[in-house]
Amino acid sequence: MRIFQNTNFDFLGKRKIAYIFSGLFLSIGLLSLLFRGIEFGIDFKGGSEIALEFEKPIQISEIRDYLSDLGLGNVEVKTFGGETGILVRSELQEIPNELFPKVIETLEQIINKNFPDINFNLVDSTRASVTYQINDKDKLESIIRTLFQNGFQATKFSQEEDNDKFIVRVGISDWIQENLLANMPDNKFQVLKEDNVGPKIGKELKRDAVVAVLLALVVILVYLGFRFKFVFALGAVAALFHDVLITLGVFSILYNVIPGLNLEISISVVAAFLTLVGYSINDTVIVFDRIRENIKIHKTAPLEDNINKAINKTIPRTVITSLTTLVVVTVLLFFGGEVLRAFAFTLFFGILIGTYSSVFVASPFVLEYAKRIKKGIQF
Repeated sequence: MRIFQNTNFDFLGKRKIAYIFSGLFLSIGLLSLLFRGIEFGIDFKGGSEIALEFEKPIQISEIRDYLSDLGLGNVEVKTFGGETGILVRSELQEIPNELFPKVIETLEQIINKNFPDINFNLVDSTRASVTYQINDKDKLESIIRTLFQNGFQATKFSQEEDNDKFIVRVGISDWIQENLLANMPDNKFQVLKEDNVGPKIGKELKRDAVVAVLLALVVILVYLGFRFKFVFALGAVAALFHDVLITLGVFSILYNVIPGLNLEISISVVAAFLTLVGYSINDTVIVFDRIRENIKIHKTAPLEDNINKAINKTIPRTVITSLTTLVVVTVLLFFGGEVLRAFAFTLFFGILIGTYSSVFVASPFVLEYAKRIKKGIQF
């Protein structure tokens, strides 16, 4: 990247423009977080979630009509990926007690319709599954296959040769699949993913995610306080808060705005935020190292000149690293599928804002501090 060799841009001279830019983005993002809030995924809210991919394009309104009378309460349906994918979400983890007999009745009707000559009886039942015994074990495989084709997950009770029992899972996703298959027999689908998380686990994950991010920031503050000066540590952490808050604001602003971009906070997105923190601080440390070297070599030079020279020295490395990383993340964003899209978007936007903050937030913070205390920084 010789085009960036021996650059002499006055980055700090433009810092007030950067203050306006960052302040505007932070204000809009915080207002959106305050009034619109942020959408949490199934990992944190708890409930059941199933993603389906149909063979033919579907109408979301039609799917909503099919699922509105299932007895599962408020069922959320939205697009997932393209025009053939949907994401169905319910706050329930188990079939409600009042709905359970209807589910069992539907299950038994399927068996009676396809195997009228088979006698079977219910031998065990829980909130999540039922176990049946049949009089003809040779038909066991056929029954299991038929139930699977109708949206129920069935399996043998045991692998023994004389086994004449099978277990059928009775869950939210099974009931949803069965009804969609019954209402849309000409449009087959496959299950892309299925998640079930209890509300207690969701709350624990949410708390642990916040603690993980805060601990990462505290450890970085302590580390940089020892490696550089404490003001450098504060500048770096301020830049990290800047990156995280703006990225969260973008999640809030863009939710349900761009079709196909599922901007929900999930475990994978938290992992992306932690990756973003590490990436951003790495770039900031490189700049701080150059600043420290310049201060040691040019002790009488103005601090602003030393910081500008340090940023200019690191520009080639910053551009090459950011561009190569962005190429990979862009591939994930467009070709990684819906499951990875929010994760990839977080990294994509985070790399851009993290590179920006290393130059226009962390470094100017050190300069503004030195000007406020009217004292030079010495190493």
